[in-house]
Amino acid sequence: MEKVSLKVVGMTCSHCEEAVKNALMSVDGVASVSVAFHDEQVEVEYDPEKAAKENLINAVEDQGYGVA
Repeated sequence: MEKVSLKVVGMTCSHCEEAVKNALMSVDGVASVSVAFHDEQVEVEYDPEKAAKENLINAVEDQGYGVA
């Protein structure tokens, strides 16, 4: 398992947190997600053999948020 920290821009509330968390948890290989919208930080633990960092970024961007 690997951990990655992403800076997600555009999150403004707990609903945003939930949308990002659900999107990332739907990616095959993701084990856990921790989101803090006020810090614009997302911590993801995932299996790099099943998911690439690009998959994580795409899942967030598909929800309408940016990844810096």
